[in-house]
Amino acid sequence: MIVGVTTGFEKQLEIVWTGFRAQVQHKTLTLQLGHSHPITYEAPEGLEFELNRTIITVRGIDKELVGQVAANIRSVRKPEPYKGKGIKYTTETIRRKEGKS
Repeated sequence: MIVGVTTGFEKQLEIVWTGFRAQVQHKTLTLQLGHSHPITYEAPEGLEFELNRTIITVRGIDKELVGQVAANIRSVRKPEPYKGKGIKYTTETIRRKEGKS
């Protein structure tokens, strides 16, 4: 808990694919991931989103809440094994499958 208050915790997510976009306005994250509608996600109390091109950073003092919010964002469009498109953690590696031959 001391680490959370002094430095805070963060998780970084990466958006992989050219047509996928994200925007941060105040405490709202808006994702356009190929669905028919944009997906909005409100930051809970004590968390903040930061966007740097294709890297979404979730920051906060509660480690469990930061991890849960990052997992919820990732679950909107998990990375698929053929082209690798979707939202993944920056530390995650995607095992790619071979397509038809």
